[in-house]
Amino acid sequence: MSRLQLALNVSDLDEGIAFYSKLFATEPAKVKAGYANWEILDPPLKLVIFEGPEGGTLNHLGVETSSADEVVAAEARLRGDGLATTGIDDTICCFASKVETWVTDPDGARWEWYVKTGDEETMGGSGADDEVCCSPAAAEPVTLGAKPAAGGCC
Repeated sequence: MSRLQLALNVSDLDEGIAFYSKLFATEPAKVKAGYANWEILDPPLKLVIFEGPEGGTLNHLGVETSSADEVVAAEARLRGDGLATTGIDDTICCFASKVETWVTDPDGARWEWYVKTGDEETMGGSGADDEVCCSPAAAEPVTLGAKPAAGGCC
């Protein structure tokens, strides 16, 4: 099973947890310092929130897959279609060990294609990984609710 991932920056973790738990009628699957995530069945969504000063902004998007083979196939397809990826990495990010690749859209929105292979006690993203991992410091926030360009919304 694959599902979309939405990672948001929030200014107050406790308020974010309370709001999103009510919105999706489920409690977080994981809560750590400055971090929480939900594994929502309906709609199928991996929701992640990061506490930081840029509340109300998009951190990144993603596709969570069931296997490393799916990540490798996606990375090959993306690269074959001419998109610049980070390549395949076995890494620790967001309190999880993962096999992942990243790609950035033309407007700067970052997409992570990954499979979680285990739980970790640290956020990860130290050293060179800081530019790729999904910590608030690694991401240029994308403001949600910004006024759409001429032509309206949607």
